[in-house]
Amino acid sequence: MQTTPQAELWLASSSRYRQQLLQKTGLSFQVAVPAIDESPFPGEAPAELVQRLALAKASKIAGTLSQGLVIGSDQVAVFNGAILGKPHKTEAAIAQLQAFSGQEVTFLTGLALVDAASGQSQLCCEPFSVHFRQLTDAEIVNYVALEQPLDCAGSFKSEGLGIGLFEKLEGKDPNSLIGLPLIRLLAMLRQHGVNPLA
Repeated sequence: MQTTPQAELWLASSSRYRQQLLQKTGLSFQVAVPAIDESPFPGEAPAELVQRLALAKASKIAGTLSQGLVIGSDQVAVFNGAILGKPHKTEAAIAQLQAFSGQEVTFLTGLALVDAASGQSQLCCEPFSVHFRQLTDAEIVNYVALEQPLDCAGSFKSEGLGIGLFEKLEGKDPNSLIGLPLIRLLAMLRQHGVNPLA
């Protein structure tokens, strides 16, 4: 179903990082925080988890609206096959970064766009890999003290000084590393007639 270029846009997220990314598009949007259970199902693969949660977030808000487009997103970091949480504490952030030194961490970002009027949805999972350089303990401690990345999966902020931790980045959209794949999102929005360049 096509919507008008003036379609009301909603971001189903409490993340200030996602809000800042969406602001880069110049599109007007409103924010609503969906209350959902984000616990993984037993045996659920990381890519399935982020897509399920992204869709659940967008659908929860879309269910309260008669029209509009709702964006949902969810992200996990995967290291050695295990899902990483946010460190929340300085010691945990330091330990994460020590484990990542010289290693690769993959971020999987689920993205959903739900049309509240029709209930139709688009869904994808955007991968992005980070290759850490060999880090000294002093570098790690200094980084965590300077940037306090305690609410970030992976214990870094790539949009800030965290870029100094890396050897290379691999992926289609660096925005996905921060939590919202704008290239894929804008492609989804164009299918509904929403284009910030039009």
